[in-house]
Order: sequence, then structure tokens, then C-alpha cells
Amino acid sequence: MIRKAKFIKLILLSSDVLHPNRANVSKDELRDKLSGLYKANKDEVSVFGFRTQYGGGKSTGFALVYDSAEALKKFEPHHRLVRIGAATKIEKASRQQRKQRKNRSKKFRGTAKTKGPKKSKD
Repeated sequence: MIRKAKFIKLILLSSDVLHPNRANVSKDELRDKLSGLYKANKDEVSVFGFRTQYGGGKSTGFALVYDSAEALKKFEPHHRLVRIGAATKIEKASRQQRKQRKNRSKKFRGTAKTKGPKKSKD
């Protein structure tokens, strides 16, 4: 029995970008350049991890070129999709607020959910 393997065309690039007389190059600009070089749509390119060398003029990072925008949305982490505008950020309360809410709810048990316990001094 022969199984048909599903392969995704993915190009991983370790990129060195030279930018003399400039502080840095935007990721959006890099996505435009790479999409032109690899004959891909801008929506199929993801760039991340760029660090500028001490002294400036050169940055090093990574780029991924996918074969389709659907593949990019399937395999890229959510935070990178948010950065390029392919997904929306999930808004939630801060970690400390979530923990405080959890611990407050642990204090009150039973059927009558009131603000706090009222003990009678009989």
C-alpha cells in the first residue's frame, strides 16, 4: 500500500540585510522585497527575529516563504499572524486579574452567592 505524502513547499531563509545610512529596515519592506525575489505573494512571506548588529548597517533574521496564504495561516504561530495582520488579537484580562478573580470565586461556595459571608452572633 502506497500512501501519498503531503508536502508543503517552504523556504527557510537566514537573512542578512545590509542597510547603510539607515537605522533599520521595516519587516513590511522586507516582506515586499522577498516576495519579489521568490515570486510569491506578500501574504505568503513571514519575517521574524531580526536583530541589528552593533554599529548598525546590518541586520540578521529569519524569513519563511510559503506556497500559499492558507499554508501560512495553518503553520505560523498566532502571534506572528497578528503582527502581519492575518489574524486578530485575542483580548483578555491580565494574568494577575484572572488569578484574583479565580481566588475570589473560591471563597464563596454554596447556592446563595452573596457578596460575602454574614455570620450571626447568636
